[in-house]
Amino acid sequence: MKKILVTGGSGFIGSHLCERLLKDKYFVINLDNFNNYYSPLIKWNNIQSALKSKNYRLYVGDIRNEKILNQIAEENGKIDIVIHLAAMAGVRNSLKDPLEYVSVDIGGTVNILEFVRKQKIDKFIFASSSSVYGENSKIPFSEDDPLEGQISPYATAKRSGELYCKTYSKLYNIPTIILRLFTVYGPRQRPEMAIHLFTKNIIEDKPIPLFGNGSSERDYTYIDDVVDGILKSITYNCKYEIFNLGNNKTIKLVDLVEKLENLLNKKAKIDWQSEQLGDLPFTCASIEKAVKLLGYSPKVDIDKGLKNFIEWYRNAYLTMSGIENPKLFYCL
Repeated sequence: MKKILVTGGSGFIGSHLCERLLKDKYFVINLDNFNNYYSPLIKWNNIQSALKSKNYRLYVGDIRNEKILNQIAEENGKIDIVIHLAAMAGVRNSLKDPLEYVSVDIGGTVNILEFVRKQKIDKFIFASSSSVYGENSKIPFSEDDPLEGQISPYATAKRSGELYCKTYSKLYNIPTIILRLFTVYGPRQRPEMAIHLFTKNIIEDKPIPLFGNGSSERDYTYIDDVVDGILKSITYNCKYEIFNLGNNKTIKLVDLVEKLENLLNKKAKIDWQSEQLGDLPFTCASIEKAVKLLGYSPKVDIDKGLKNFIEWYRNAYLTMSGIENPKLFYCL
């Protein structure tokens, strides 16, 4: 049974990934610091299923803390693969606190890479972001495109993480895969992300903020498809590769709102705001490389994905019977 360390394994993507790894008979170690970027109770709820498995271990700690990494190595023996998801997330929040993004997303990544080097880990998988493409003029975004300049501290930190991964891979012969994720959504999505926030506000008759004129377009990728791509990268043999994990289809922001209105049978109240610094006007993934080499094949379109999300949301938020209900903390 291969042992996999997942950093950030209690978050949106990480919790789904850990469950799939357990299902596929891996031994899973989750390192997560449960920070307060959003309610730690939400993350705690995310991992309740995984905690029931004898092949799952949770460590609460920071990726910048060498002591807890050493503890993980001492208590678990040989670790085969590290999947590094932990990061300070969010473009807009990075404008408010760029130094924290430097510390966690760059410094923390280098600390994990040092752990991988010292422990002679067989493979390293790094979760990057479509944000690294910056103001890329070529559509769709391809892995070999020249990166024309990131426009947020978050994107710059992710790009820096990629460069450190490449350096460590070459210097120390560490098989490394970088996955550039394109706007992942689905059940357990973070509360501040557009689909989650819009759904909540439409249901509660609160305004939803739309920036610019609503014409920005995103390549939304359903969580199950992203997890499939990560799992396929585990078994793909290479020295160093970069893959886009996207859907290769885009939707305008105003059209996304209309789809949510139709599914919820309720009109949205729009709060039009000026364009947001750091936001990309367009993202779209070329997935030809991932399809060819990984066998990646996204299956969930935006209509099905939004329906699945709303069903989860209604169950998690709207079926509470009272304060004793353990799902209540989703409202915090």
